Amino acid sequence: MKIRSLLFLALGFLALLPAAALAGDDQGPNVLLIMTDDQGYGDLGFHGNDLIETPVLDRLARESTRFEHFMVSPLCSMTRATLLTGRYNLRTGCASVTRGLETVRPEEVTIAEVLKGAGYATGCFGKWHIGENYPSHPNGQGFDEFLGMPQGHWDDYFDPELEHNGRRIRTEGYITDVLTDAAMEFIHGHRDEPFFCYLPYNAPHTPMQISDDYFDKYRARVSDDKVAAIYGMVQNIDENVGRLLALLDELHLSEKTIVIFLSDNGAEGPEGSRYNAGMRGMKGTVHEGGVRVPFFVRWPGHVEADRSLEQLAAHIDVLPTLAELCGATGVPTKPLDGRSLAPLLLGETSEWPEDRRIFTRSPGWRAMVGADGVPASESVNVAFPGSVRTTRWRAVNEGGGWQLFDMQNDPGQRVDISAEHPEVTRQLAGSYDSWFDDVRKVPVVRPVIGIGHEEWPRARLAVPEAYFTGKVDWYNRWGFAHDWLTHWDDSVDRIWWEIEVKNPGKYRVSVNYACPESSVGTVLRVRTRDASAEGALEEAHAPNPVQRPTRIKKPRFVQTFREQALGEFDLEAGRTRLTLDCVRQVGPSICDVHSIVVERIAESR
Repeated sequence: MKIRSLLFLALGFLALLPAAALAGDDQGPNVLLIMTDDQGYGDLGFHGNDLIETPVLDRLARESTRFEHFMVSPLCSMTRATLLTGRYNLRTGCASVTRGLETVRPEEVTIAEVLKGAGYATGCFGKWHIGENYPSHPNGQGFDEFLGMPQGHWDDYFDPELEHNGRRIRTEGYITDVLTDAAMEFIHGHRDEPFFCYLPYNAPHTPMQISDDYFDKYRARVSDDKVAAIYGMVQNIDENVGRLLALLDELHLSEKTIVIFLSDNGAEGPEGSRYNAGMRGMKGTVHEGGVRVPFFVRWPGHVEADRSLEQLAAHIDVLPTLAELCGATGVPTKPLDGRSLAPLLLGETSEWPEDRRIFTRSPGWRAMVGADGVPASESVNVAFPGSVRTTRWRAVNEGGGWQLFDMQNDPGQRVDISAEHPEVTRQLAGSYDSWFDDVRKVPVVRPVIGIGHEEWPRARLAVPEAYFTGKVDWYNRWGFAHDWLTHWDDSVDRIWWEIEVKNPGKYRVSVNYACPESSVGTVLRVRTRDASAEGALEEAHAPNPVQRPTRIKKPRFVQTFREQALGEFDLEAGRTRLTLDCVRQVGPSICDVHSIVVERIAESR
């Protein structure tokens, strides 16, 4: 465990308070960290939206200290990487939302690992999106318990198949309800010990799936189906947060539990489609509306209720804040970008650096998936769009030069005043260039997938992390999570993954595929530099891809696949390439491919 690499020293940059002094007993406070997905700043009644009903979150806001200028990243995985490590996402290896570039390097240290080192039970329930394979998986990053989706978005919100500690299980109910049930069970089971419950809901992210009662209610208020679905999903979240807070009351844990609520980025566009508190920009942009989110902190008896703080804060600050509030003295061996908000939260000071700078970068989804002909892996070197936020200014460069906005007098970013303040613009632009160089000192590359871990013998090699040749391509065009490869019509073409065998031994390999009857008998082979296994496709599996249910006309297709064993082989430890190819083609097409499963089943003889 990386906990062993933590330095149990006094946090030089923190004035740590003993946990007993804060929590009122001999253990640190519990932590319930709730993060929603694509919920904009304006998707709350408390923030002035009179079309949406969020009574629980509105009450939570009134019971909390609120940071009015809290910044995150423009896209989901980037915020998650930064939130959990206290370091800008590019430092962690996370630069994108797919192709493996969403993966946080396993040597990074998360909040869960810090708190686990202080004796906390740890659980994650929801959307992970910073590494599917161990040890970047939640169970390898400090979480004892995980239920959710290790990849990005999910395709089915009703009775979803989710992953529980590495195994797929079928659940019953609406996904937000299911995740809340699991979090409540975790809290109840650890009520007598300190716990860290991380609840990253995947709503209201697409697909726009919500039951009729919620949808119809808001469709009667707004003319846009997408907005109606989003508001319905947010109301459902609100009700589930109510269940969580009621459980804390029931277990007499409210005064012993720090509750934090935030979203992972701004509202999904198009811009102007719904209330956004007058801010410019939406999800994916580097403007205020793309990165400013709610940030509520409730801790009765310790953090003042119904208080607004104007100090500039960000996701980089959450890890050092919780480390201080929880008395966790294990210090990450890597330097943090954030600083503790505890002195502000506890009312010990109102002083805060006026010249603080928060940096934001978003190359955009087209760059991240190679939509413009440039390999997706090169998106890590794209500096812009980028921005710098200070207490007063936001400097923005969307690729055509720097603009400057006075956020105190022009919060909607209507007037570019860079010509009136050239020195300010120059200084902020220079600081951005220096920051961008600094966070890439360790080059960001597509990760090599480790297989055969003692703790995690089974690895699934999904095709979004694969390389391929010829006419093979994504079914849904861009290769986001759960996509598959199709148009494999020529046996000359191949698919491969870069892997590292962690332990030598005997491995079983399977393929998840779909093919018509005419392809039955096709022989597939999986090979490395010194071993191979092959097998024939024994059954046709050719269901027509179906468009996932959604309230909007945004087609994305889903498919089921059949898993078939191809054989066993012995692998030596070390880095190699695992290639899937066809050694005998019997029909006009070979098959569609979803993933390869490799499992270590025995030690080397």
